[in-house]
Amino acid sequence: MSANADGEVLYSVKDRTARITINRPERRNALTWTAIEALARHLAVAKEDPDVRVVVLSGAGERAFCSGVDLSEMSSGSSYASLHEARGKVAELFGLLWSLGKPVIAAVRGYAVAGGFGLALACDLVVCSEDSVFAAPEIDIGLWPFMITVPLVRSMPPKRALELMLTGRRVGADEAERMGFVNRVVPAAQLDDAVRDLATTLAAKSPVAMRLGRDSFYAVWDMAAAEALAVLHPLLTVAVGTDDAKEGTAAFREKRPPEWPDP
Repeated sequence: MSANADGEVLYSVKDRTARITINRPERRNALTWTAIEALARHLAVAKEDPDVRVVVLSGAGERAFCSGVDLSEMSSGSSYASLHEARGKVAELFGLLWSLGKPVIAAVRGYAVAGGFGLALACDLVVCSEDSVFAAPEIDIGLWPFMITVPLVRSMPPKRALELMLTGRRVGADEAERMGFVNRVVPAAQLDDAVRDLATTLAAKSPVAMRLGRDSFYAVWDMAAAEALAVLHPLLTVAVGTDDAKEGTAAFREKRPPEWPDP
């Protein structure tokens, strides 16, 4: 196990799973620009580490996963232009998650609101506790959830996302699961175990197939069907020729667990 504390963001690796934790529980894990940069840095490390096959993103404490960007920082800075550039880091963070090449699980406990809502839905899978609350409340303070529009409309029917952005209303865990942007709801006491079990399942899969398949999923998301199939067809040929595919096929024939080569 390796671990590194970066103050506002914690990073550790155990059992092929990197755990990235937003560590500002006293502020409901609101993101400062420093925290956003630390998240990006840790994601880059996890991406390049061959011992990491799964990433879990969580918030410290029991009150919140993340409550978005810290508003006290949003209105301060050396210049208007620098603040504009800093806000773009949120979009870059979403891009890093989608291009990671490894599955990312959001472990949500408590509030996931505003940018924190978008951050959770930018992950591949969301497992949350029964006491979790999701919302895009920017409209209530005269703003709009511009940056999180993309992860929201990619995670639920667009008109559902628009309703949440128009009203700012809070959504509980059960409704979130019904709306489709949460994969699993568990009692709070079982959240860590549920996330660990899911991470273990994902870490046991072929890392090469996981990377190729996950990358292809995001690559074709917004494509028309014919265009998407033109991208997916050659990727199937690439996947069939990999050592992982050969090992997986052999293990299936021999009725044994596969032993994946190091990526």
